[in-house]
Amino acid sequence: MTKVRALSDADLPAVAAIYAHYVTGSVATFDETPPSVDDWRVKAAGVTGAGLPFLVADVDGRIAGYAYLTQYRPKPAYRHTVEDTIYLAPGMTGRGLGRLLLGELIDAARRTHARRIVAVIADSGDPSSARLHEAYGFADAGRLRAVGFKHGRWIDTVLFQLDLEVRPDRGGAGSTIGQTSAG
Repeated sequence: MTKVRALSDADLPAVAAIYAHYVTGSVATFDETPPSVDDWRVKAAGVTGAGLPFLVADVDGRIAGYAYLTQYRPKPAYRHTVEDTIYLAPGMTGRGLGRLLLGELIDAARRTHARRIVAVIADSGDPSSARLHEAYGFADAGRLRAVGFKHGRWIDTVLFQLDLEVRPDRGGAGSTIGQTSAG
């Protein structure tokens, strides 16, 4: 059985292993050294401490993928825009897990004051991530050419953006992502 749930500390080794696969064997991420489990612990605390989701896809007790939202950029004016991150374990692609995780992230973003979700996708020659985002209504927002260099080649990134059509609360522009309105 597959379920999407919040990350637990016990999931961190699996998250680290999944990401390490992409760090060392692909251009899906521009990291060149896999973060440690402790690094992931700090990352997860930052994500959830900001009131944003860090989710895992649990398939029969095995972590098959993970996804989270972060503020798009650290400057305050970006506070209503989030960036999604999704990675699946080797051998777990093509099973609908990316769709499941992205759908949950979009639902979570709607519960915050986020107005936009941005996806920054390395142009690895594999269009699956772009297709996934397009299936959820993300629009192509541009290409940054040759901004990364990894595994001996220059890599573009493609930006996708989803308009959540959610306006900041009437309390003013000082609200931050992760805060929700009391209904």
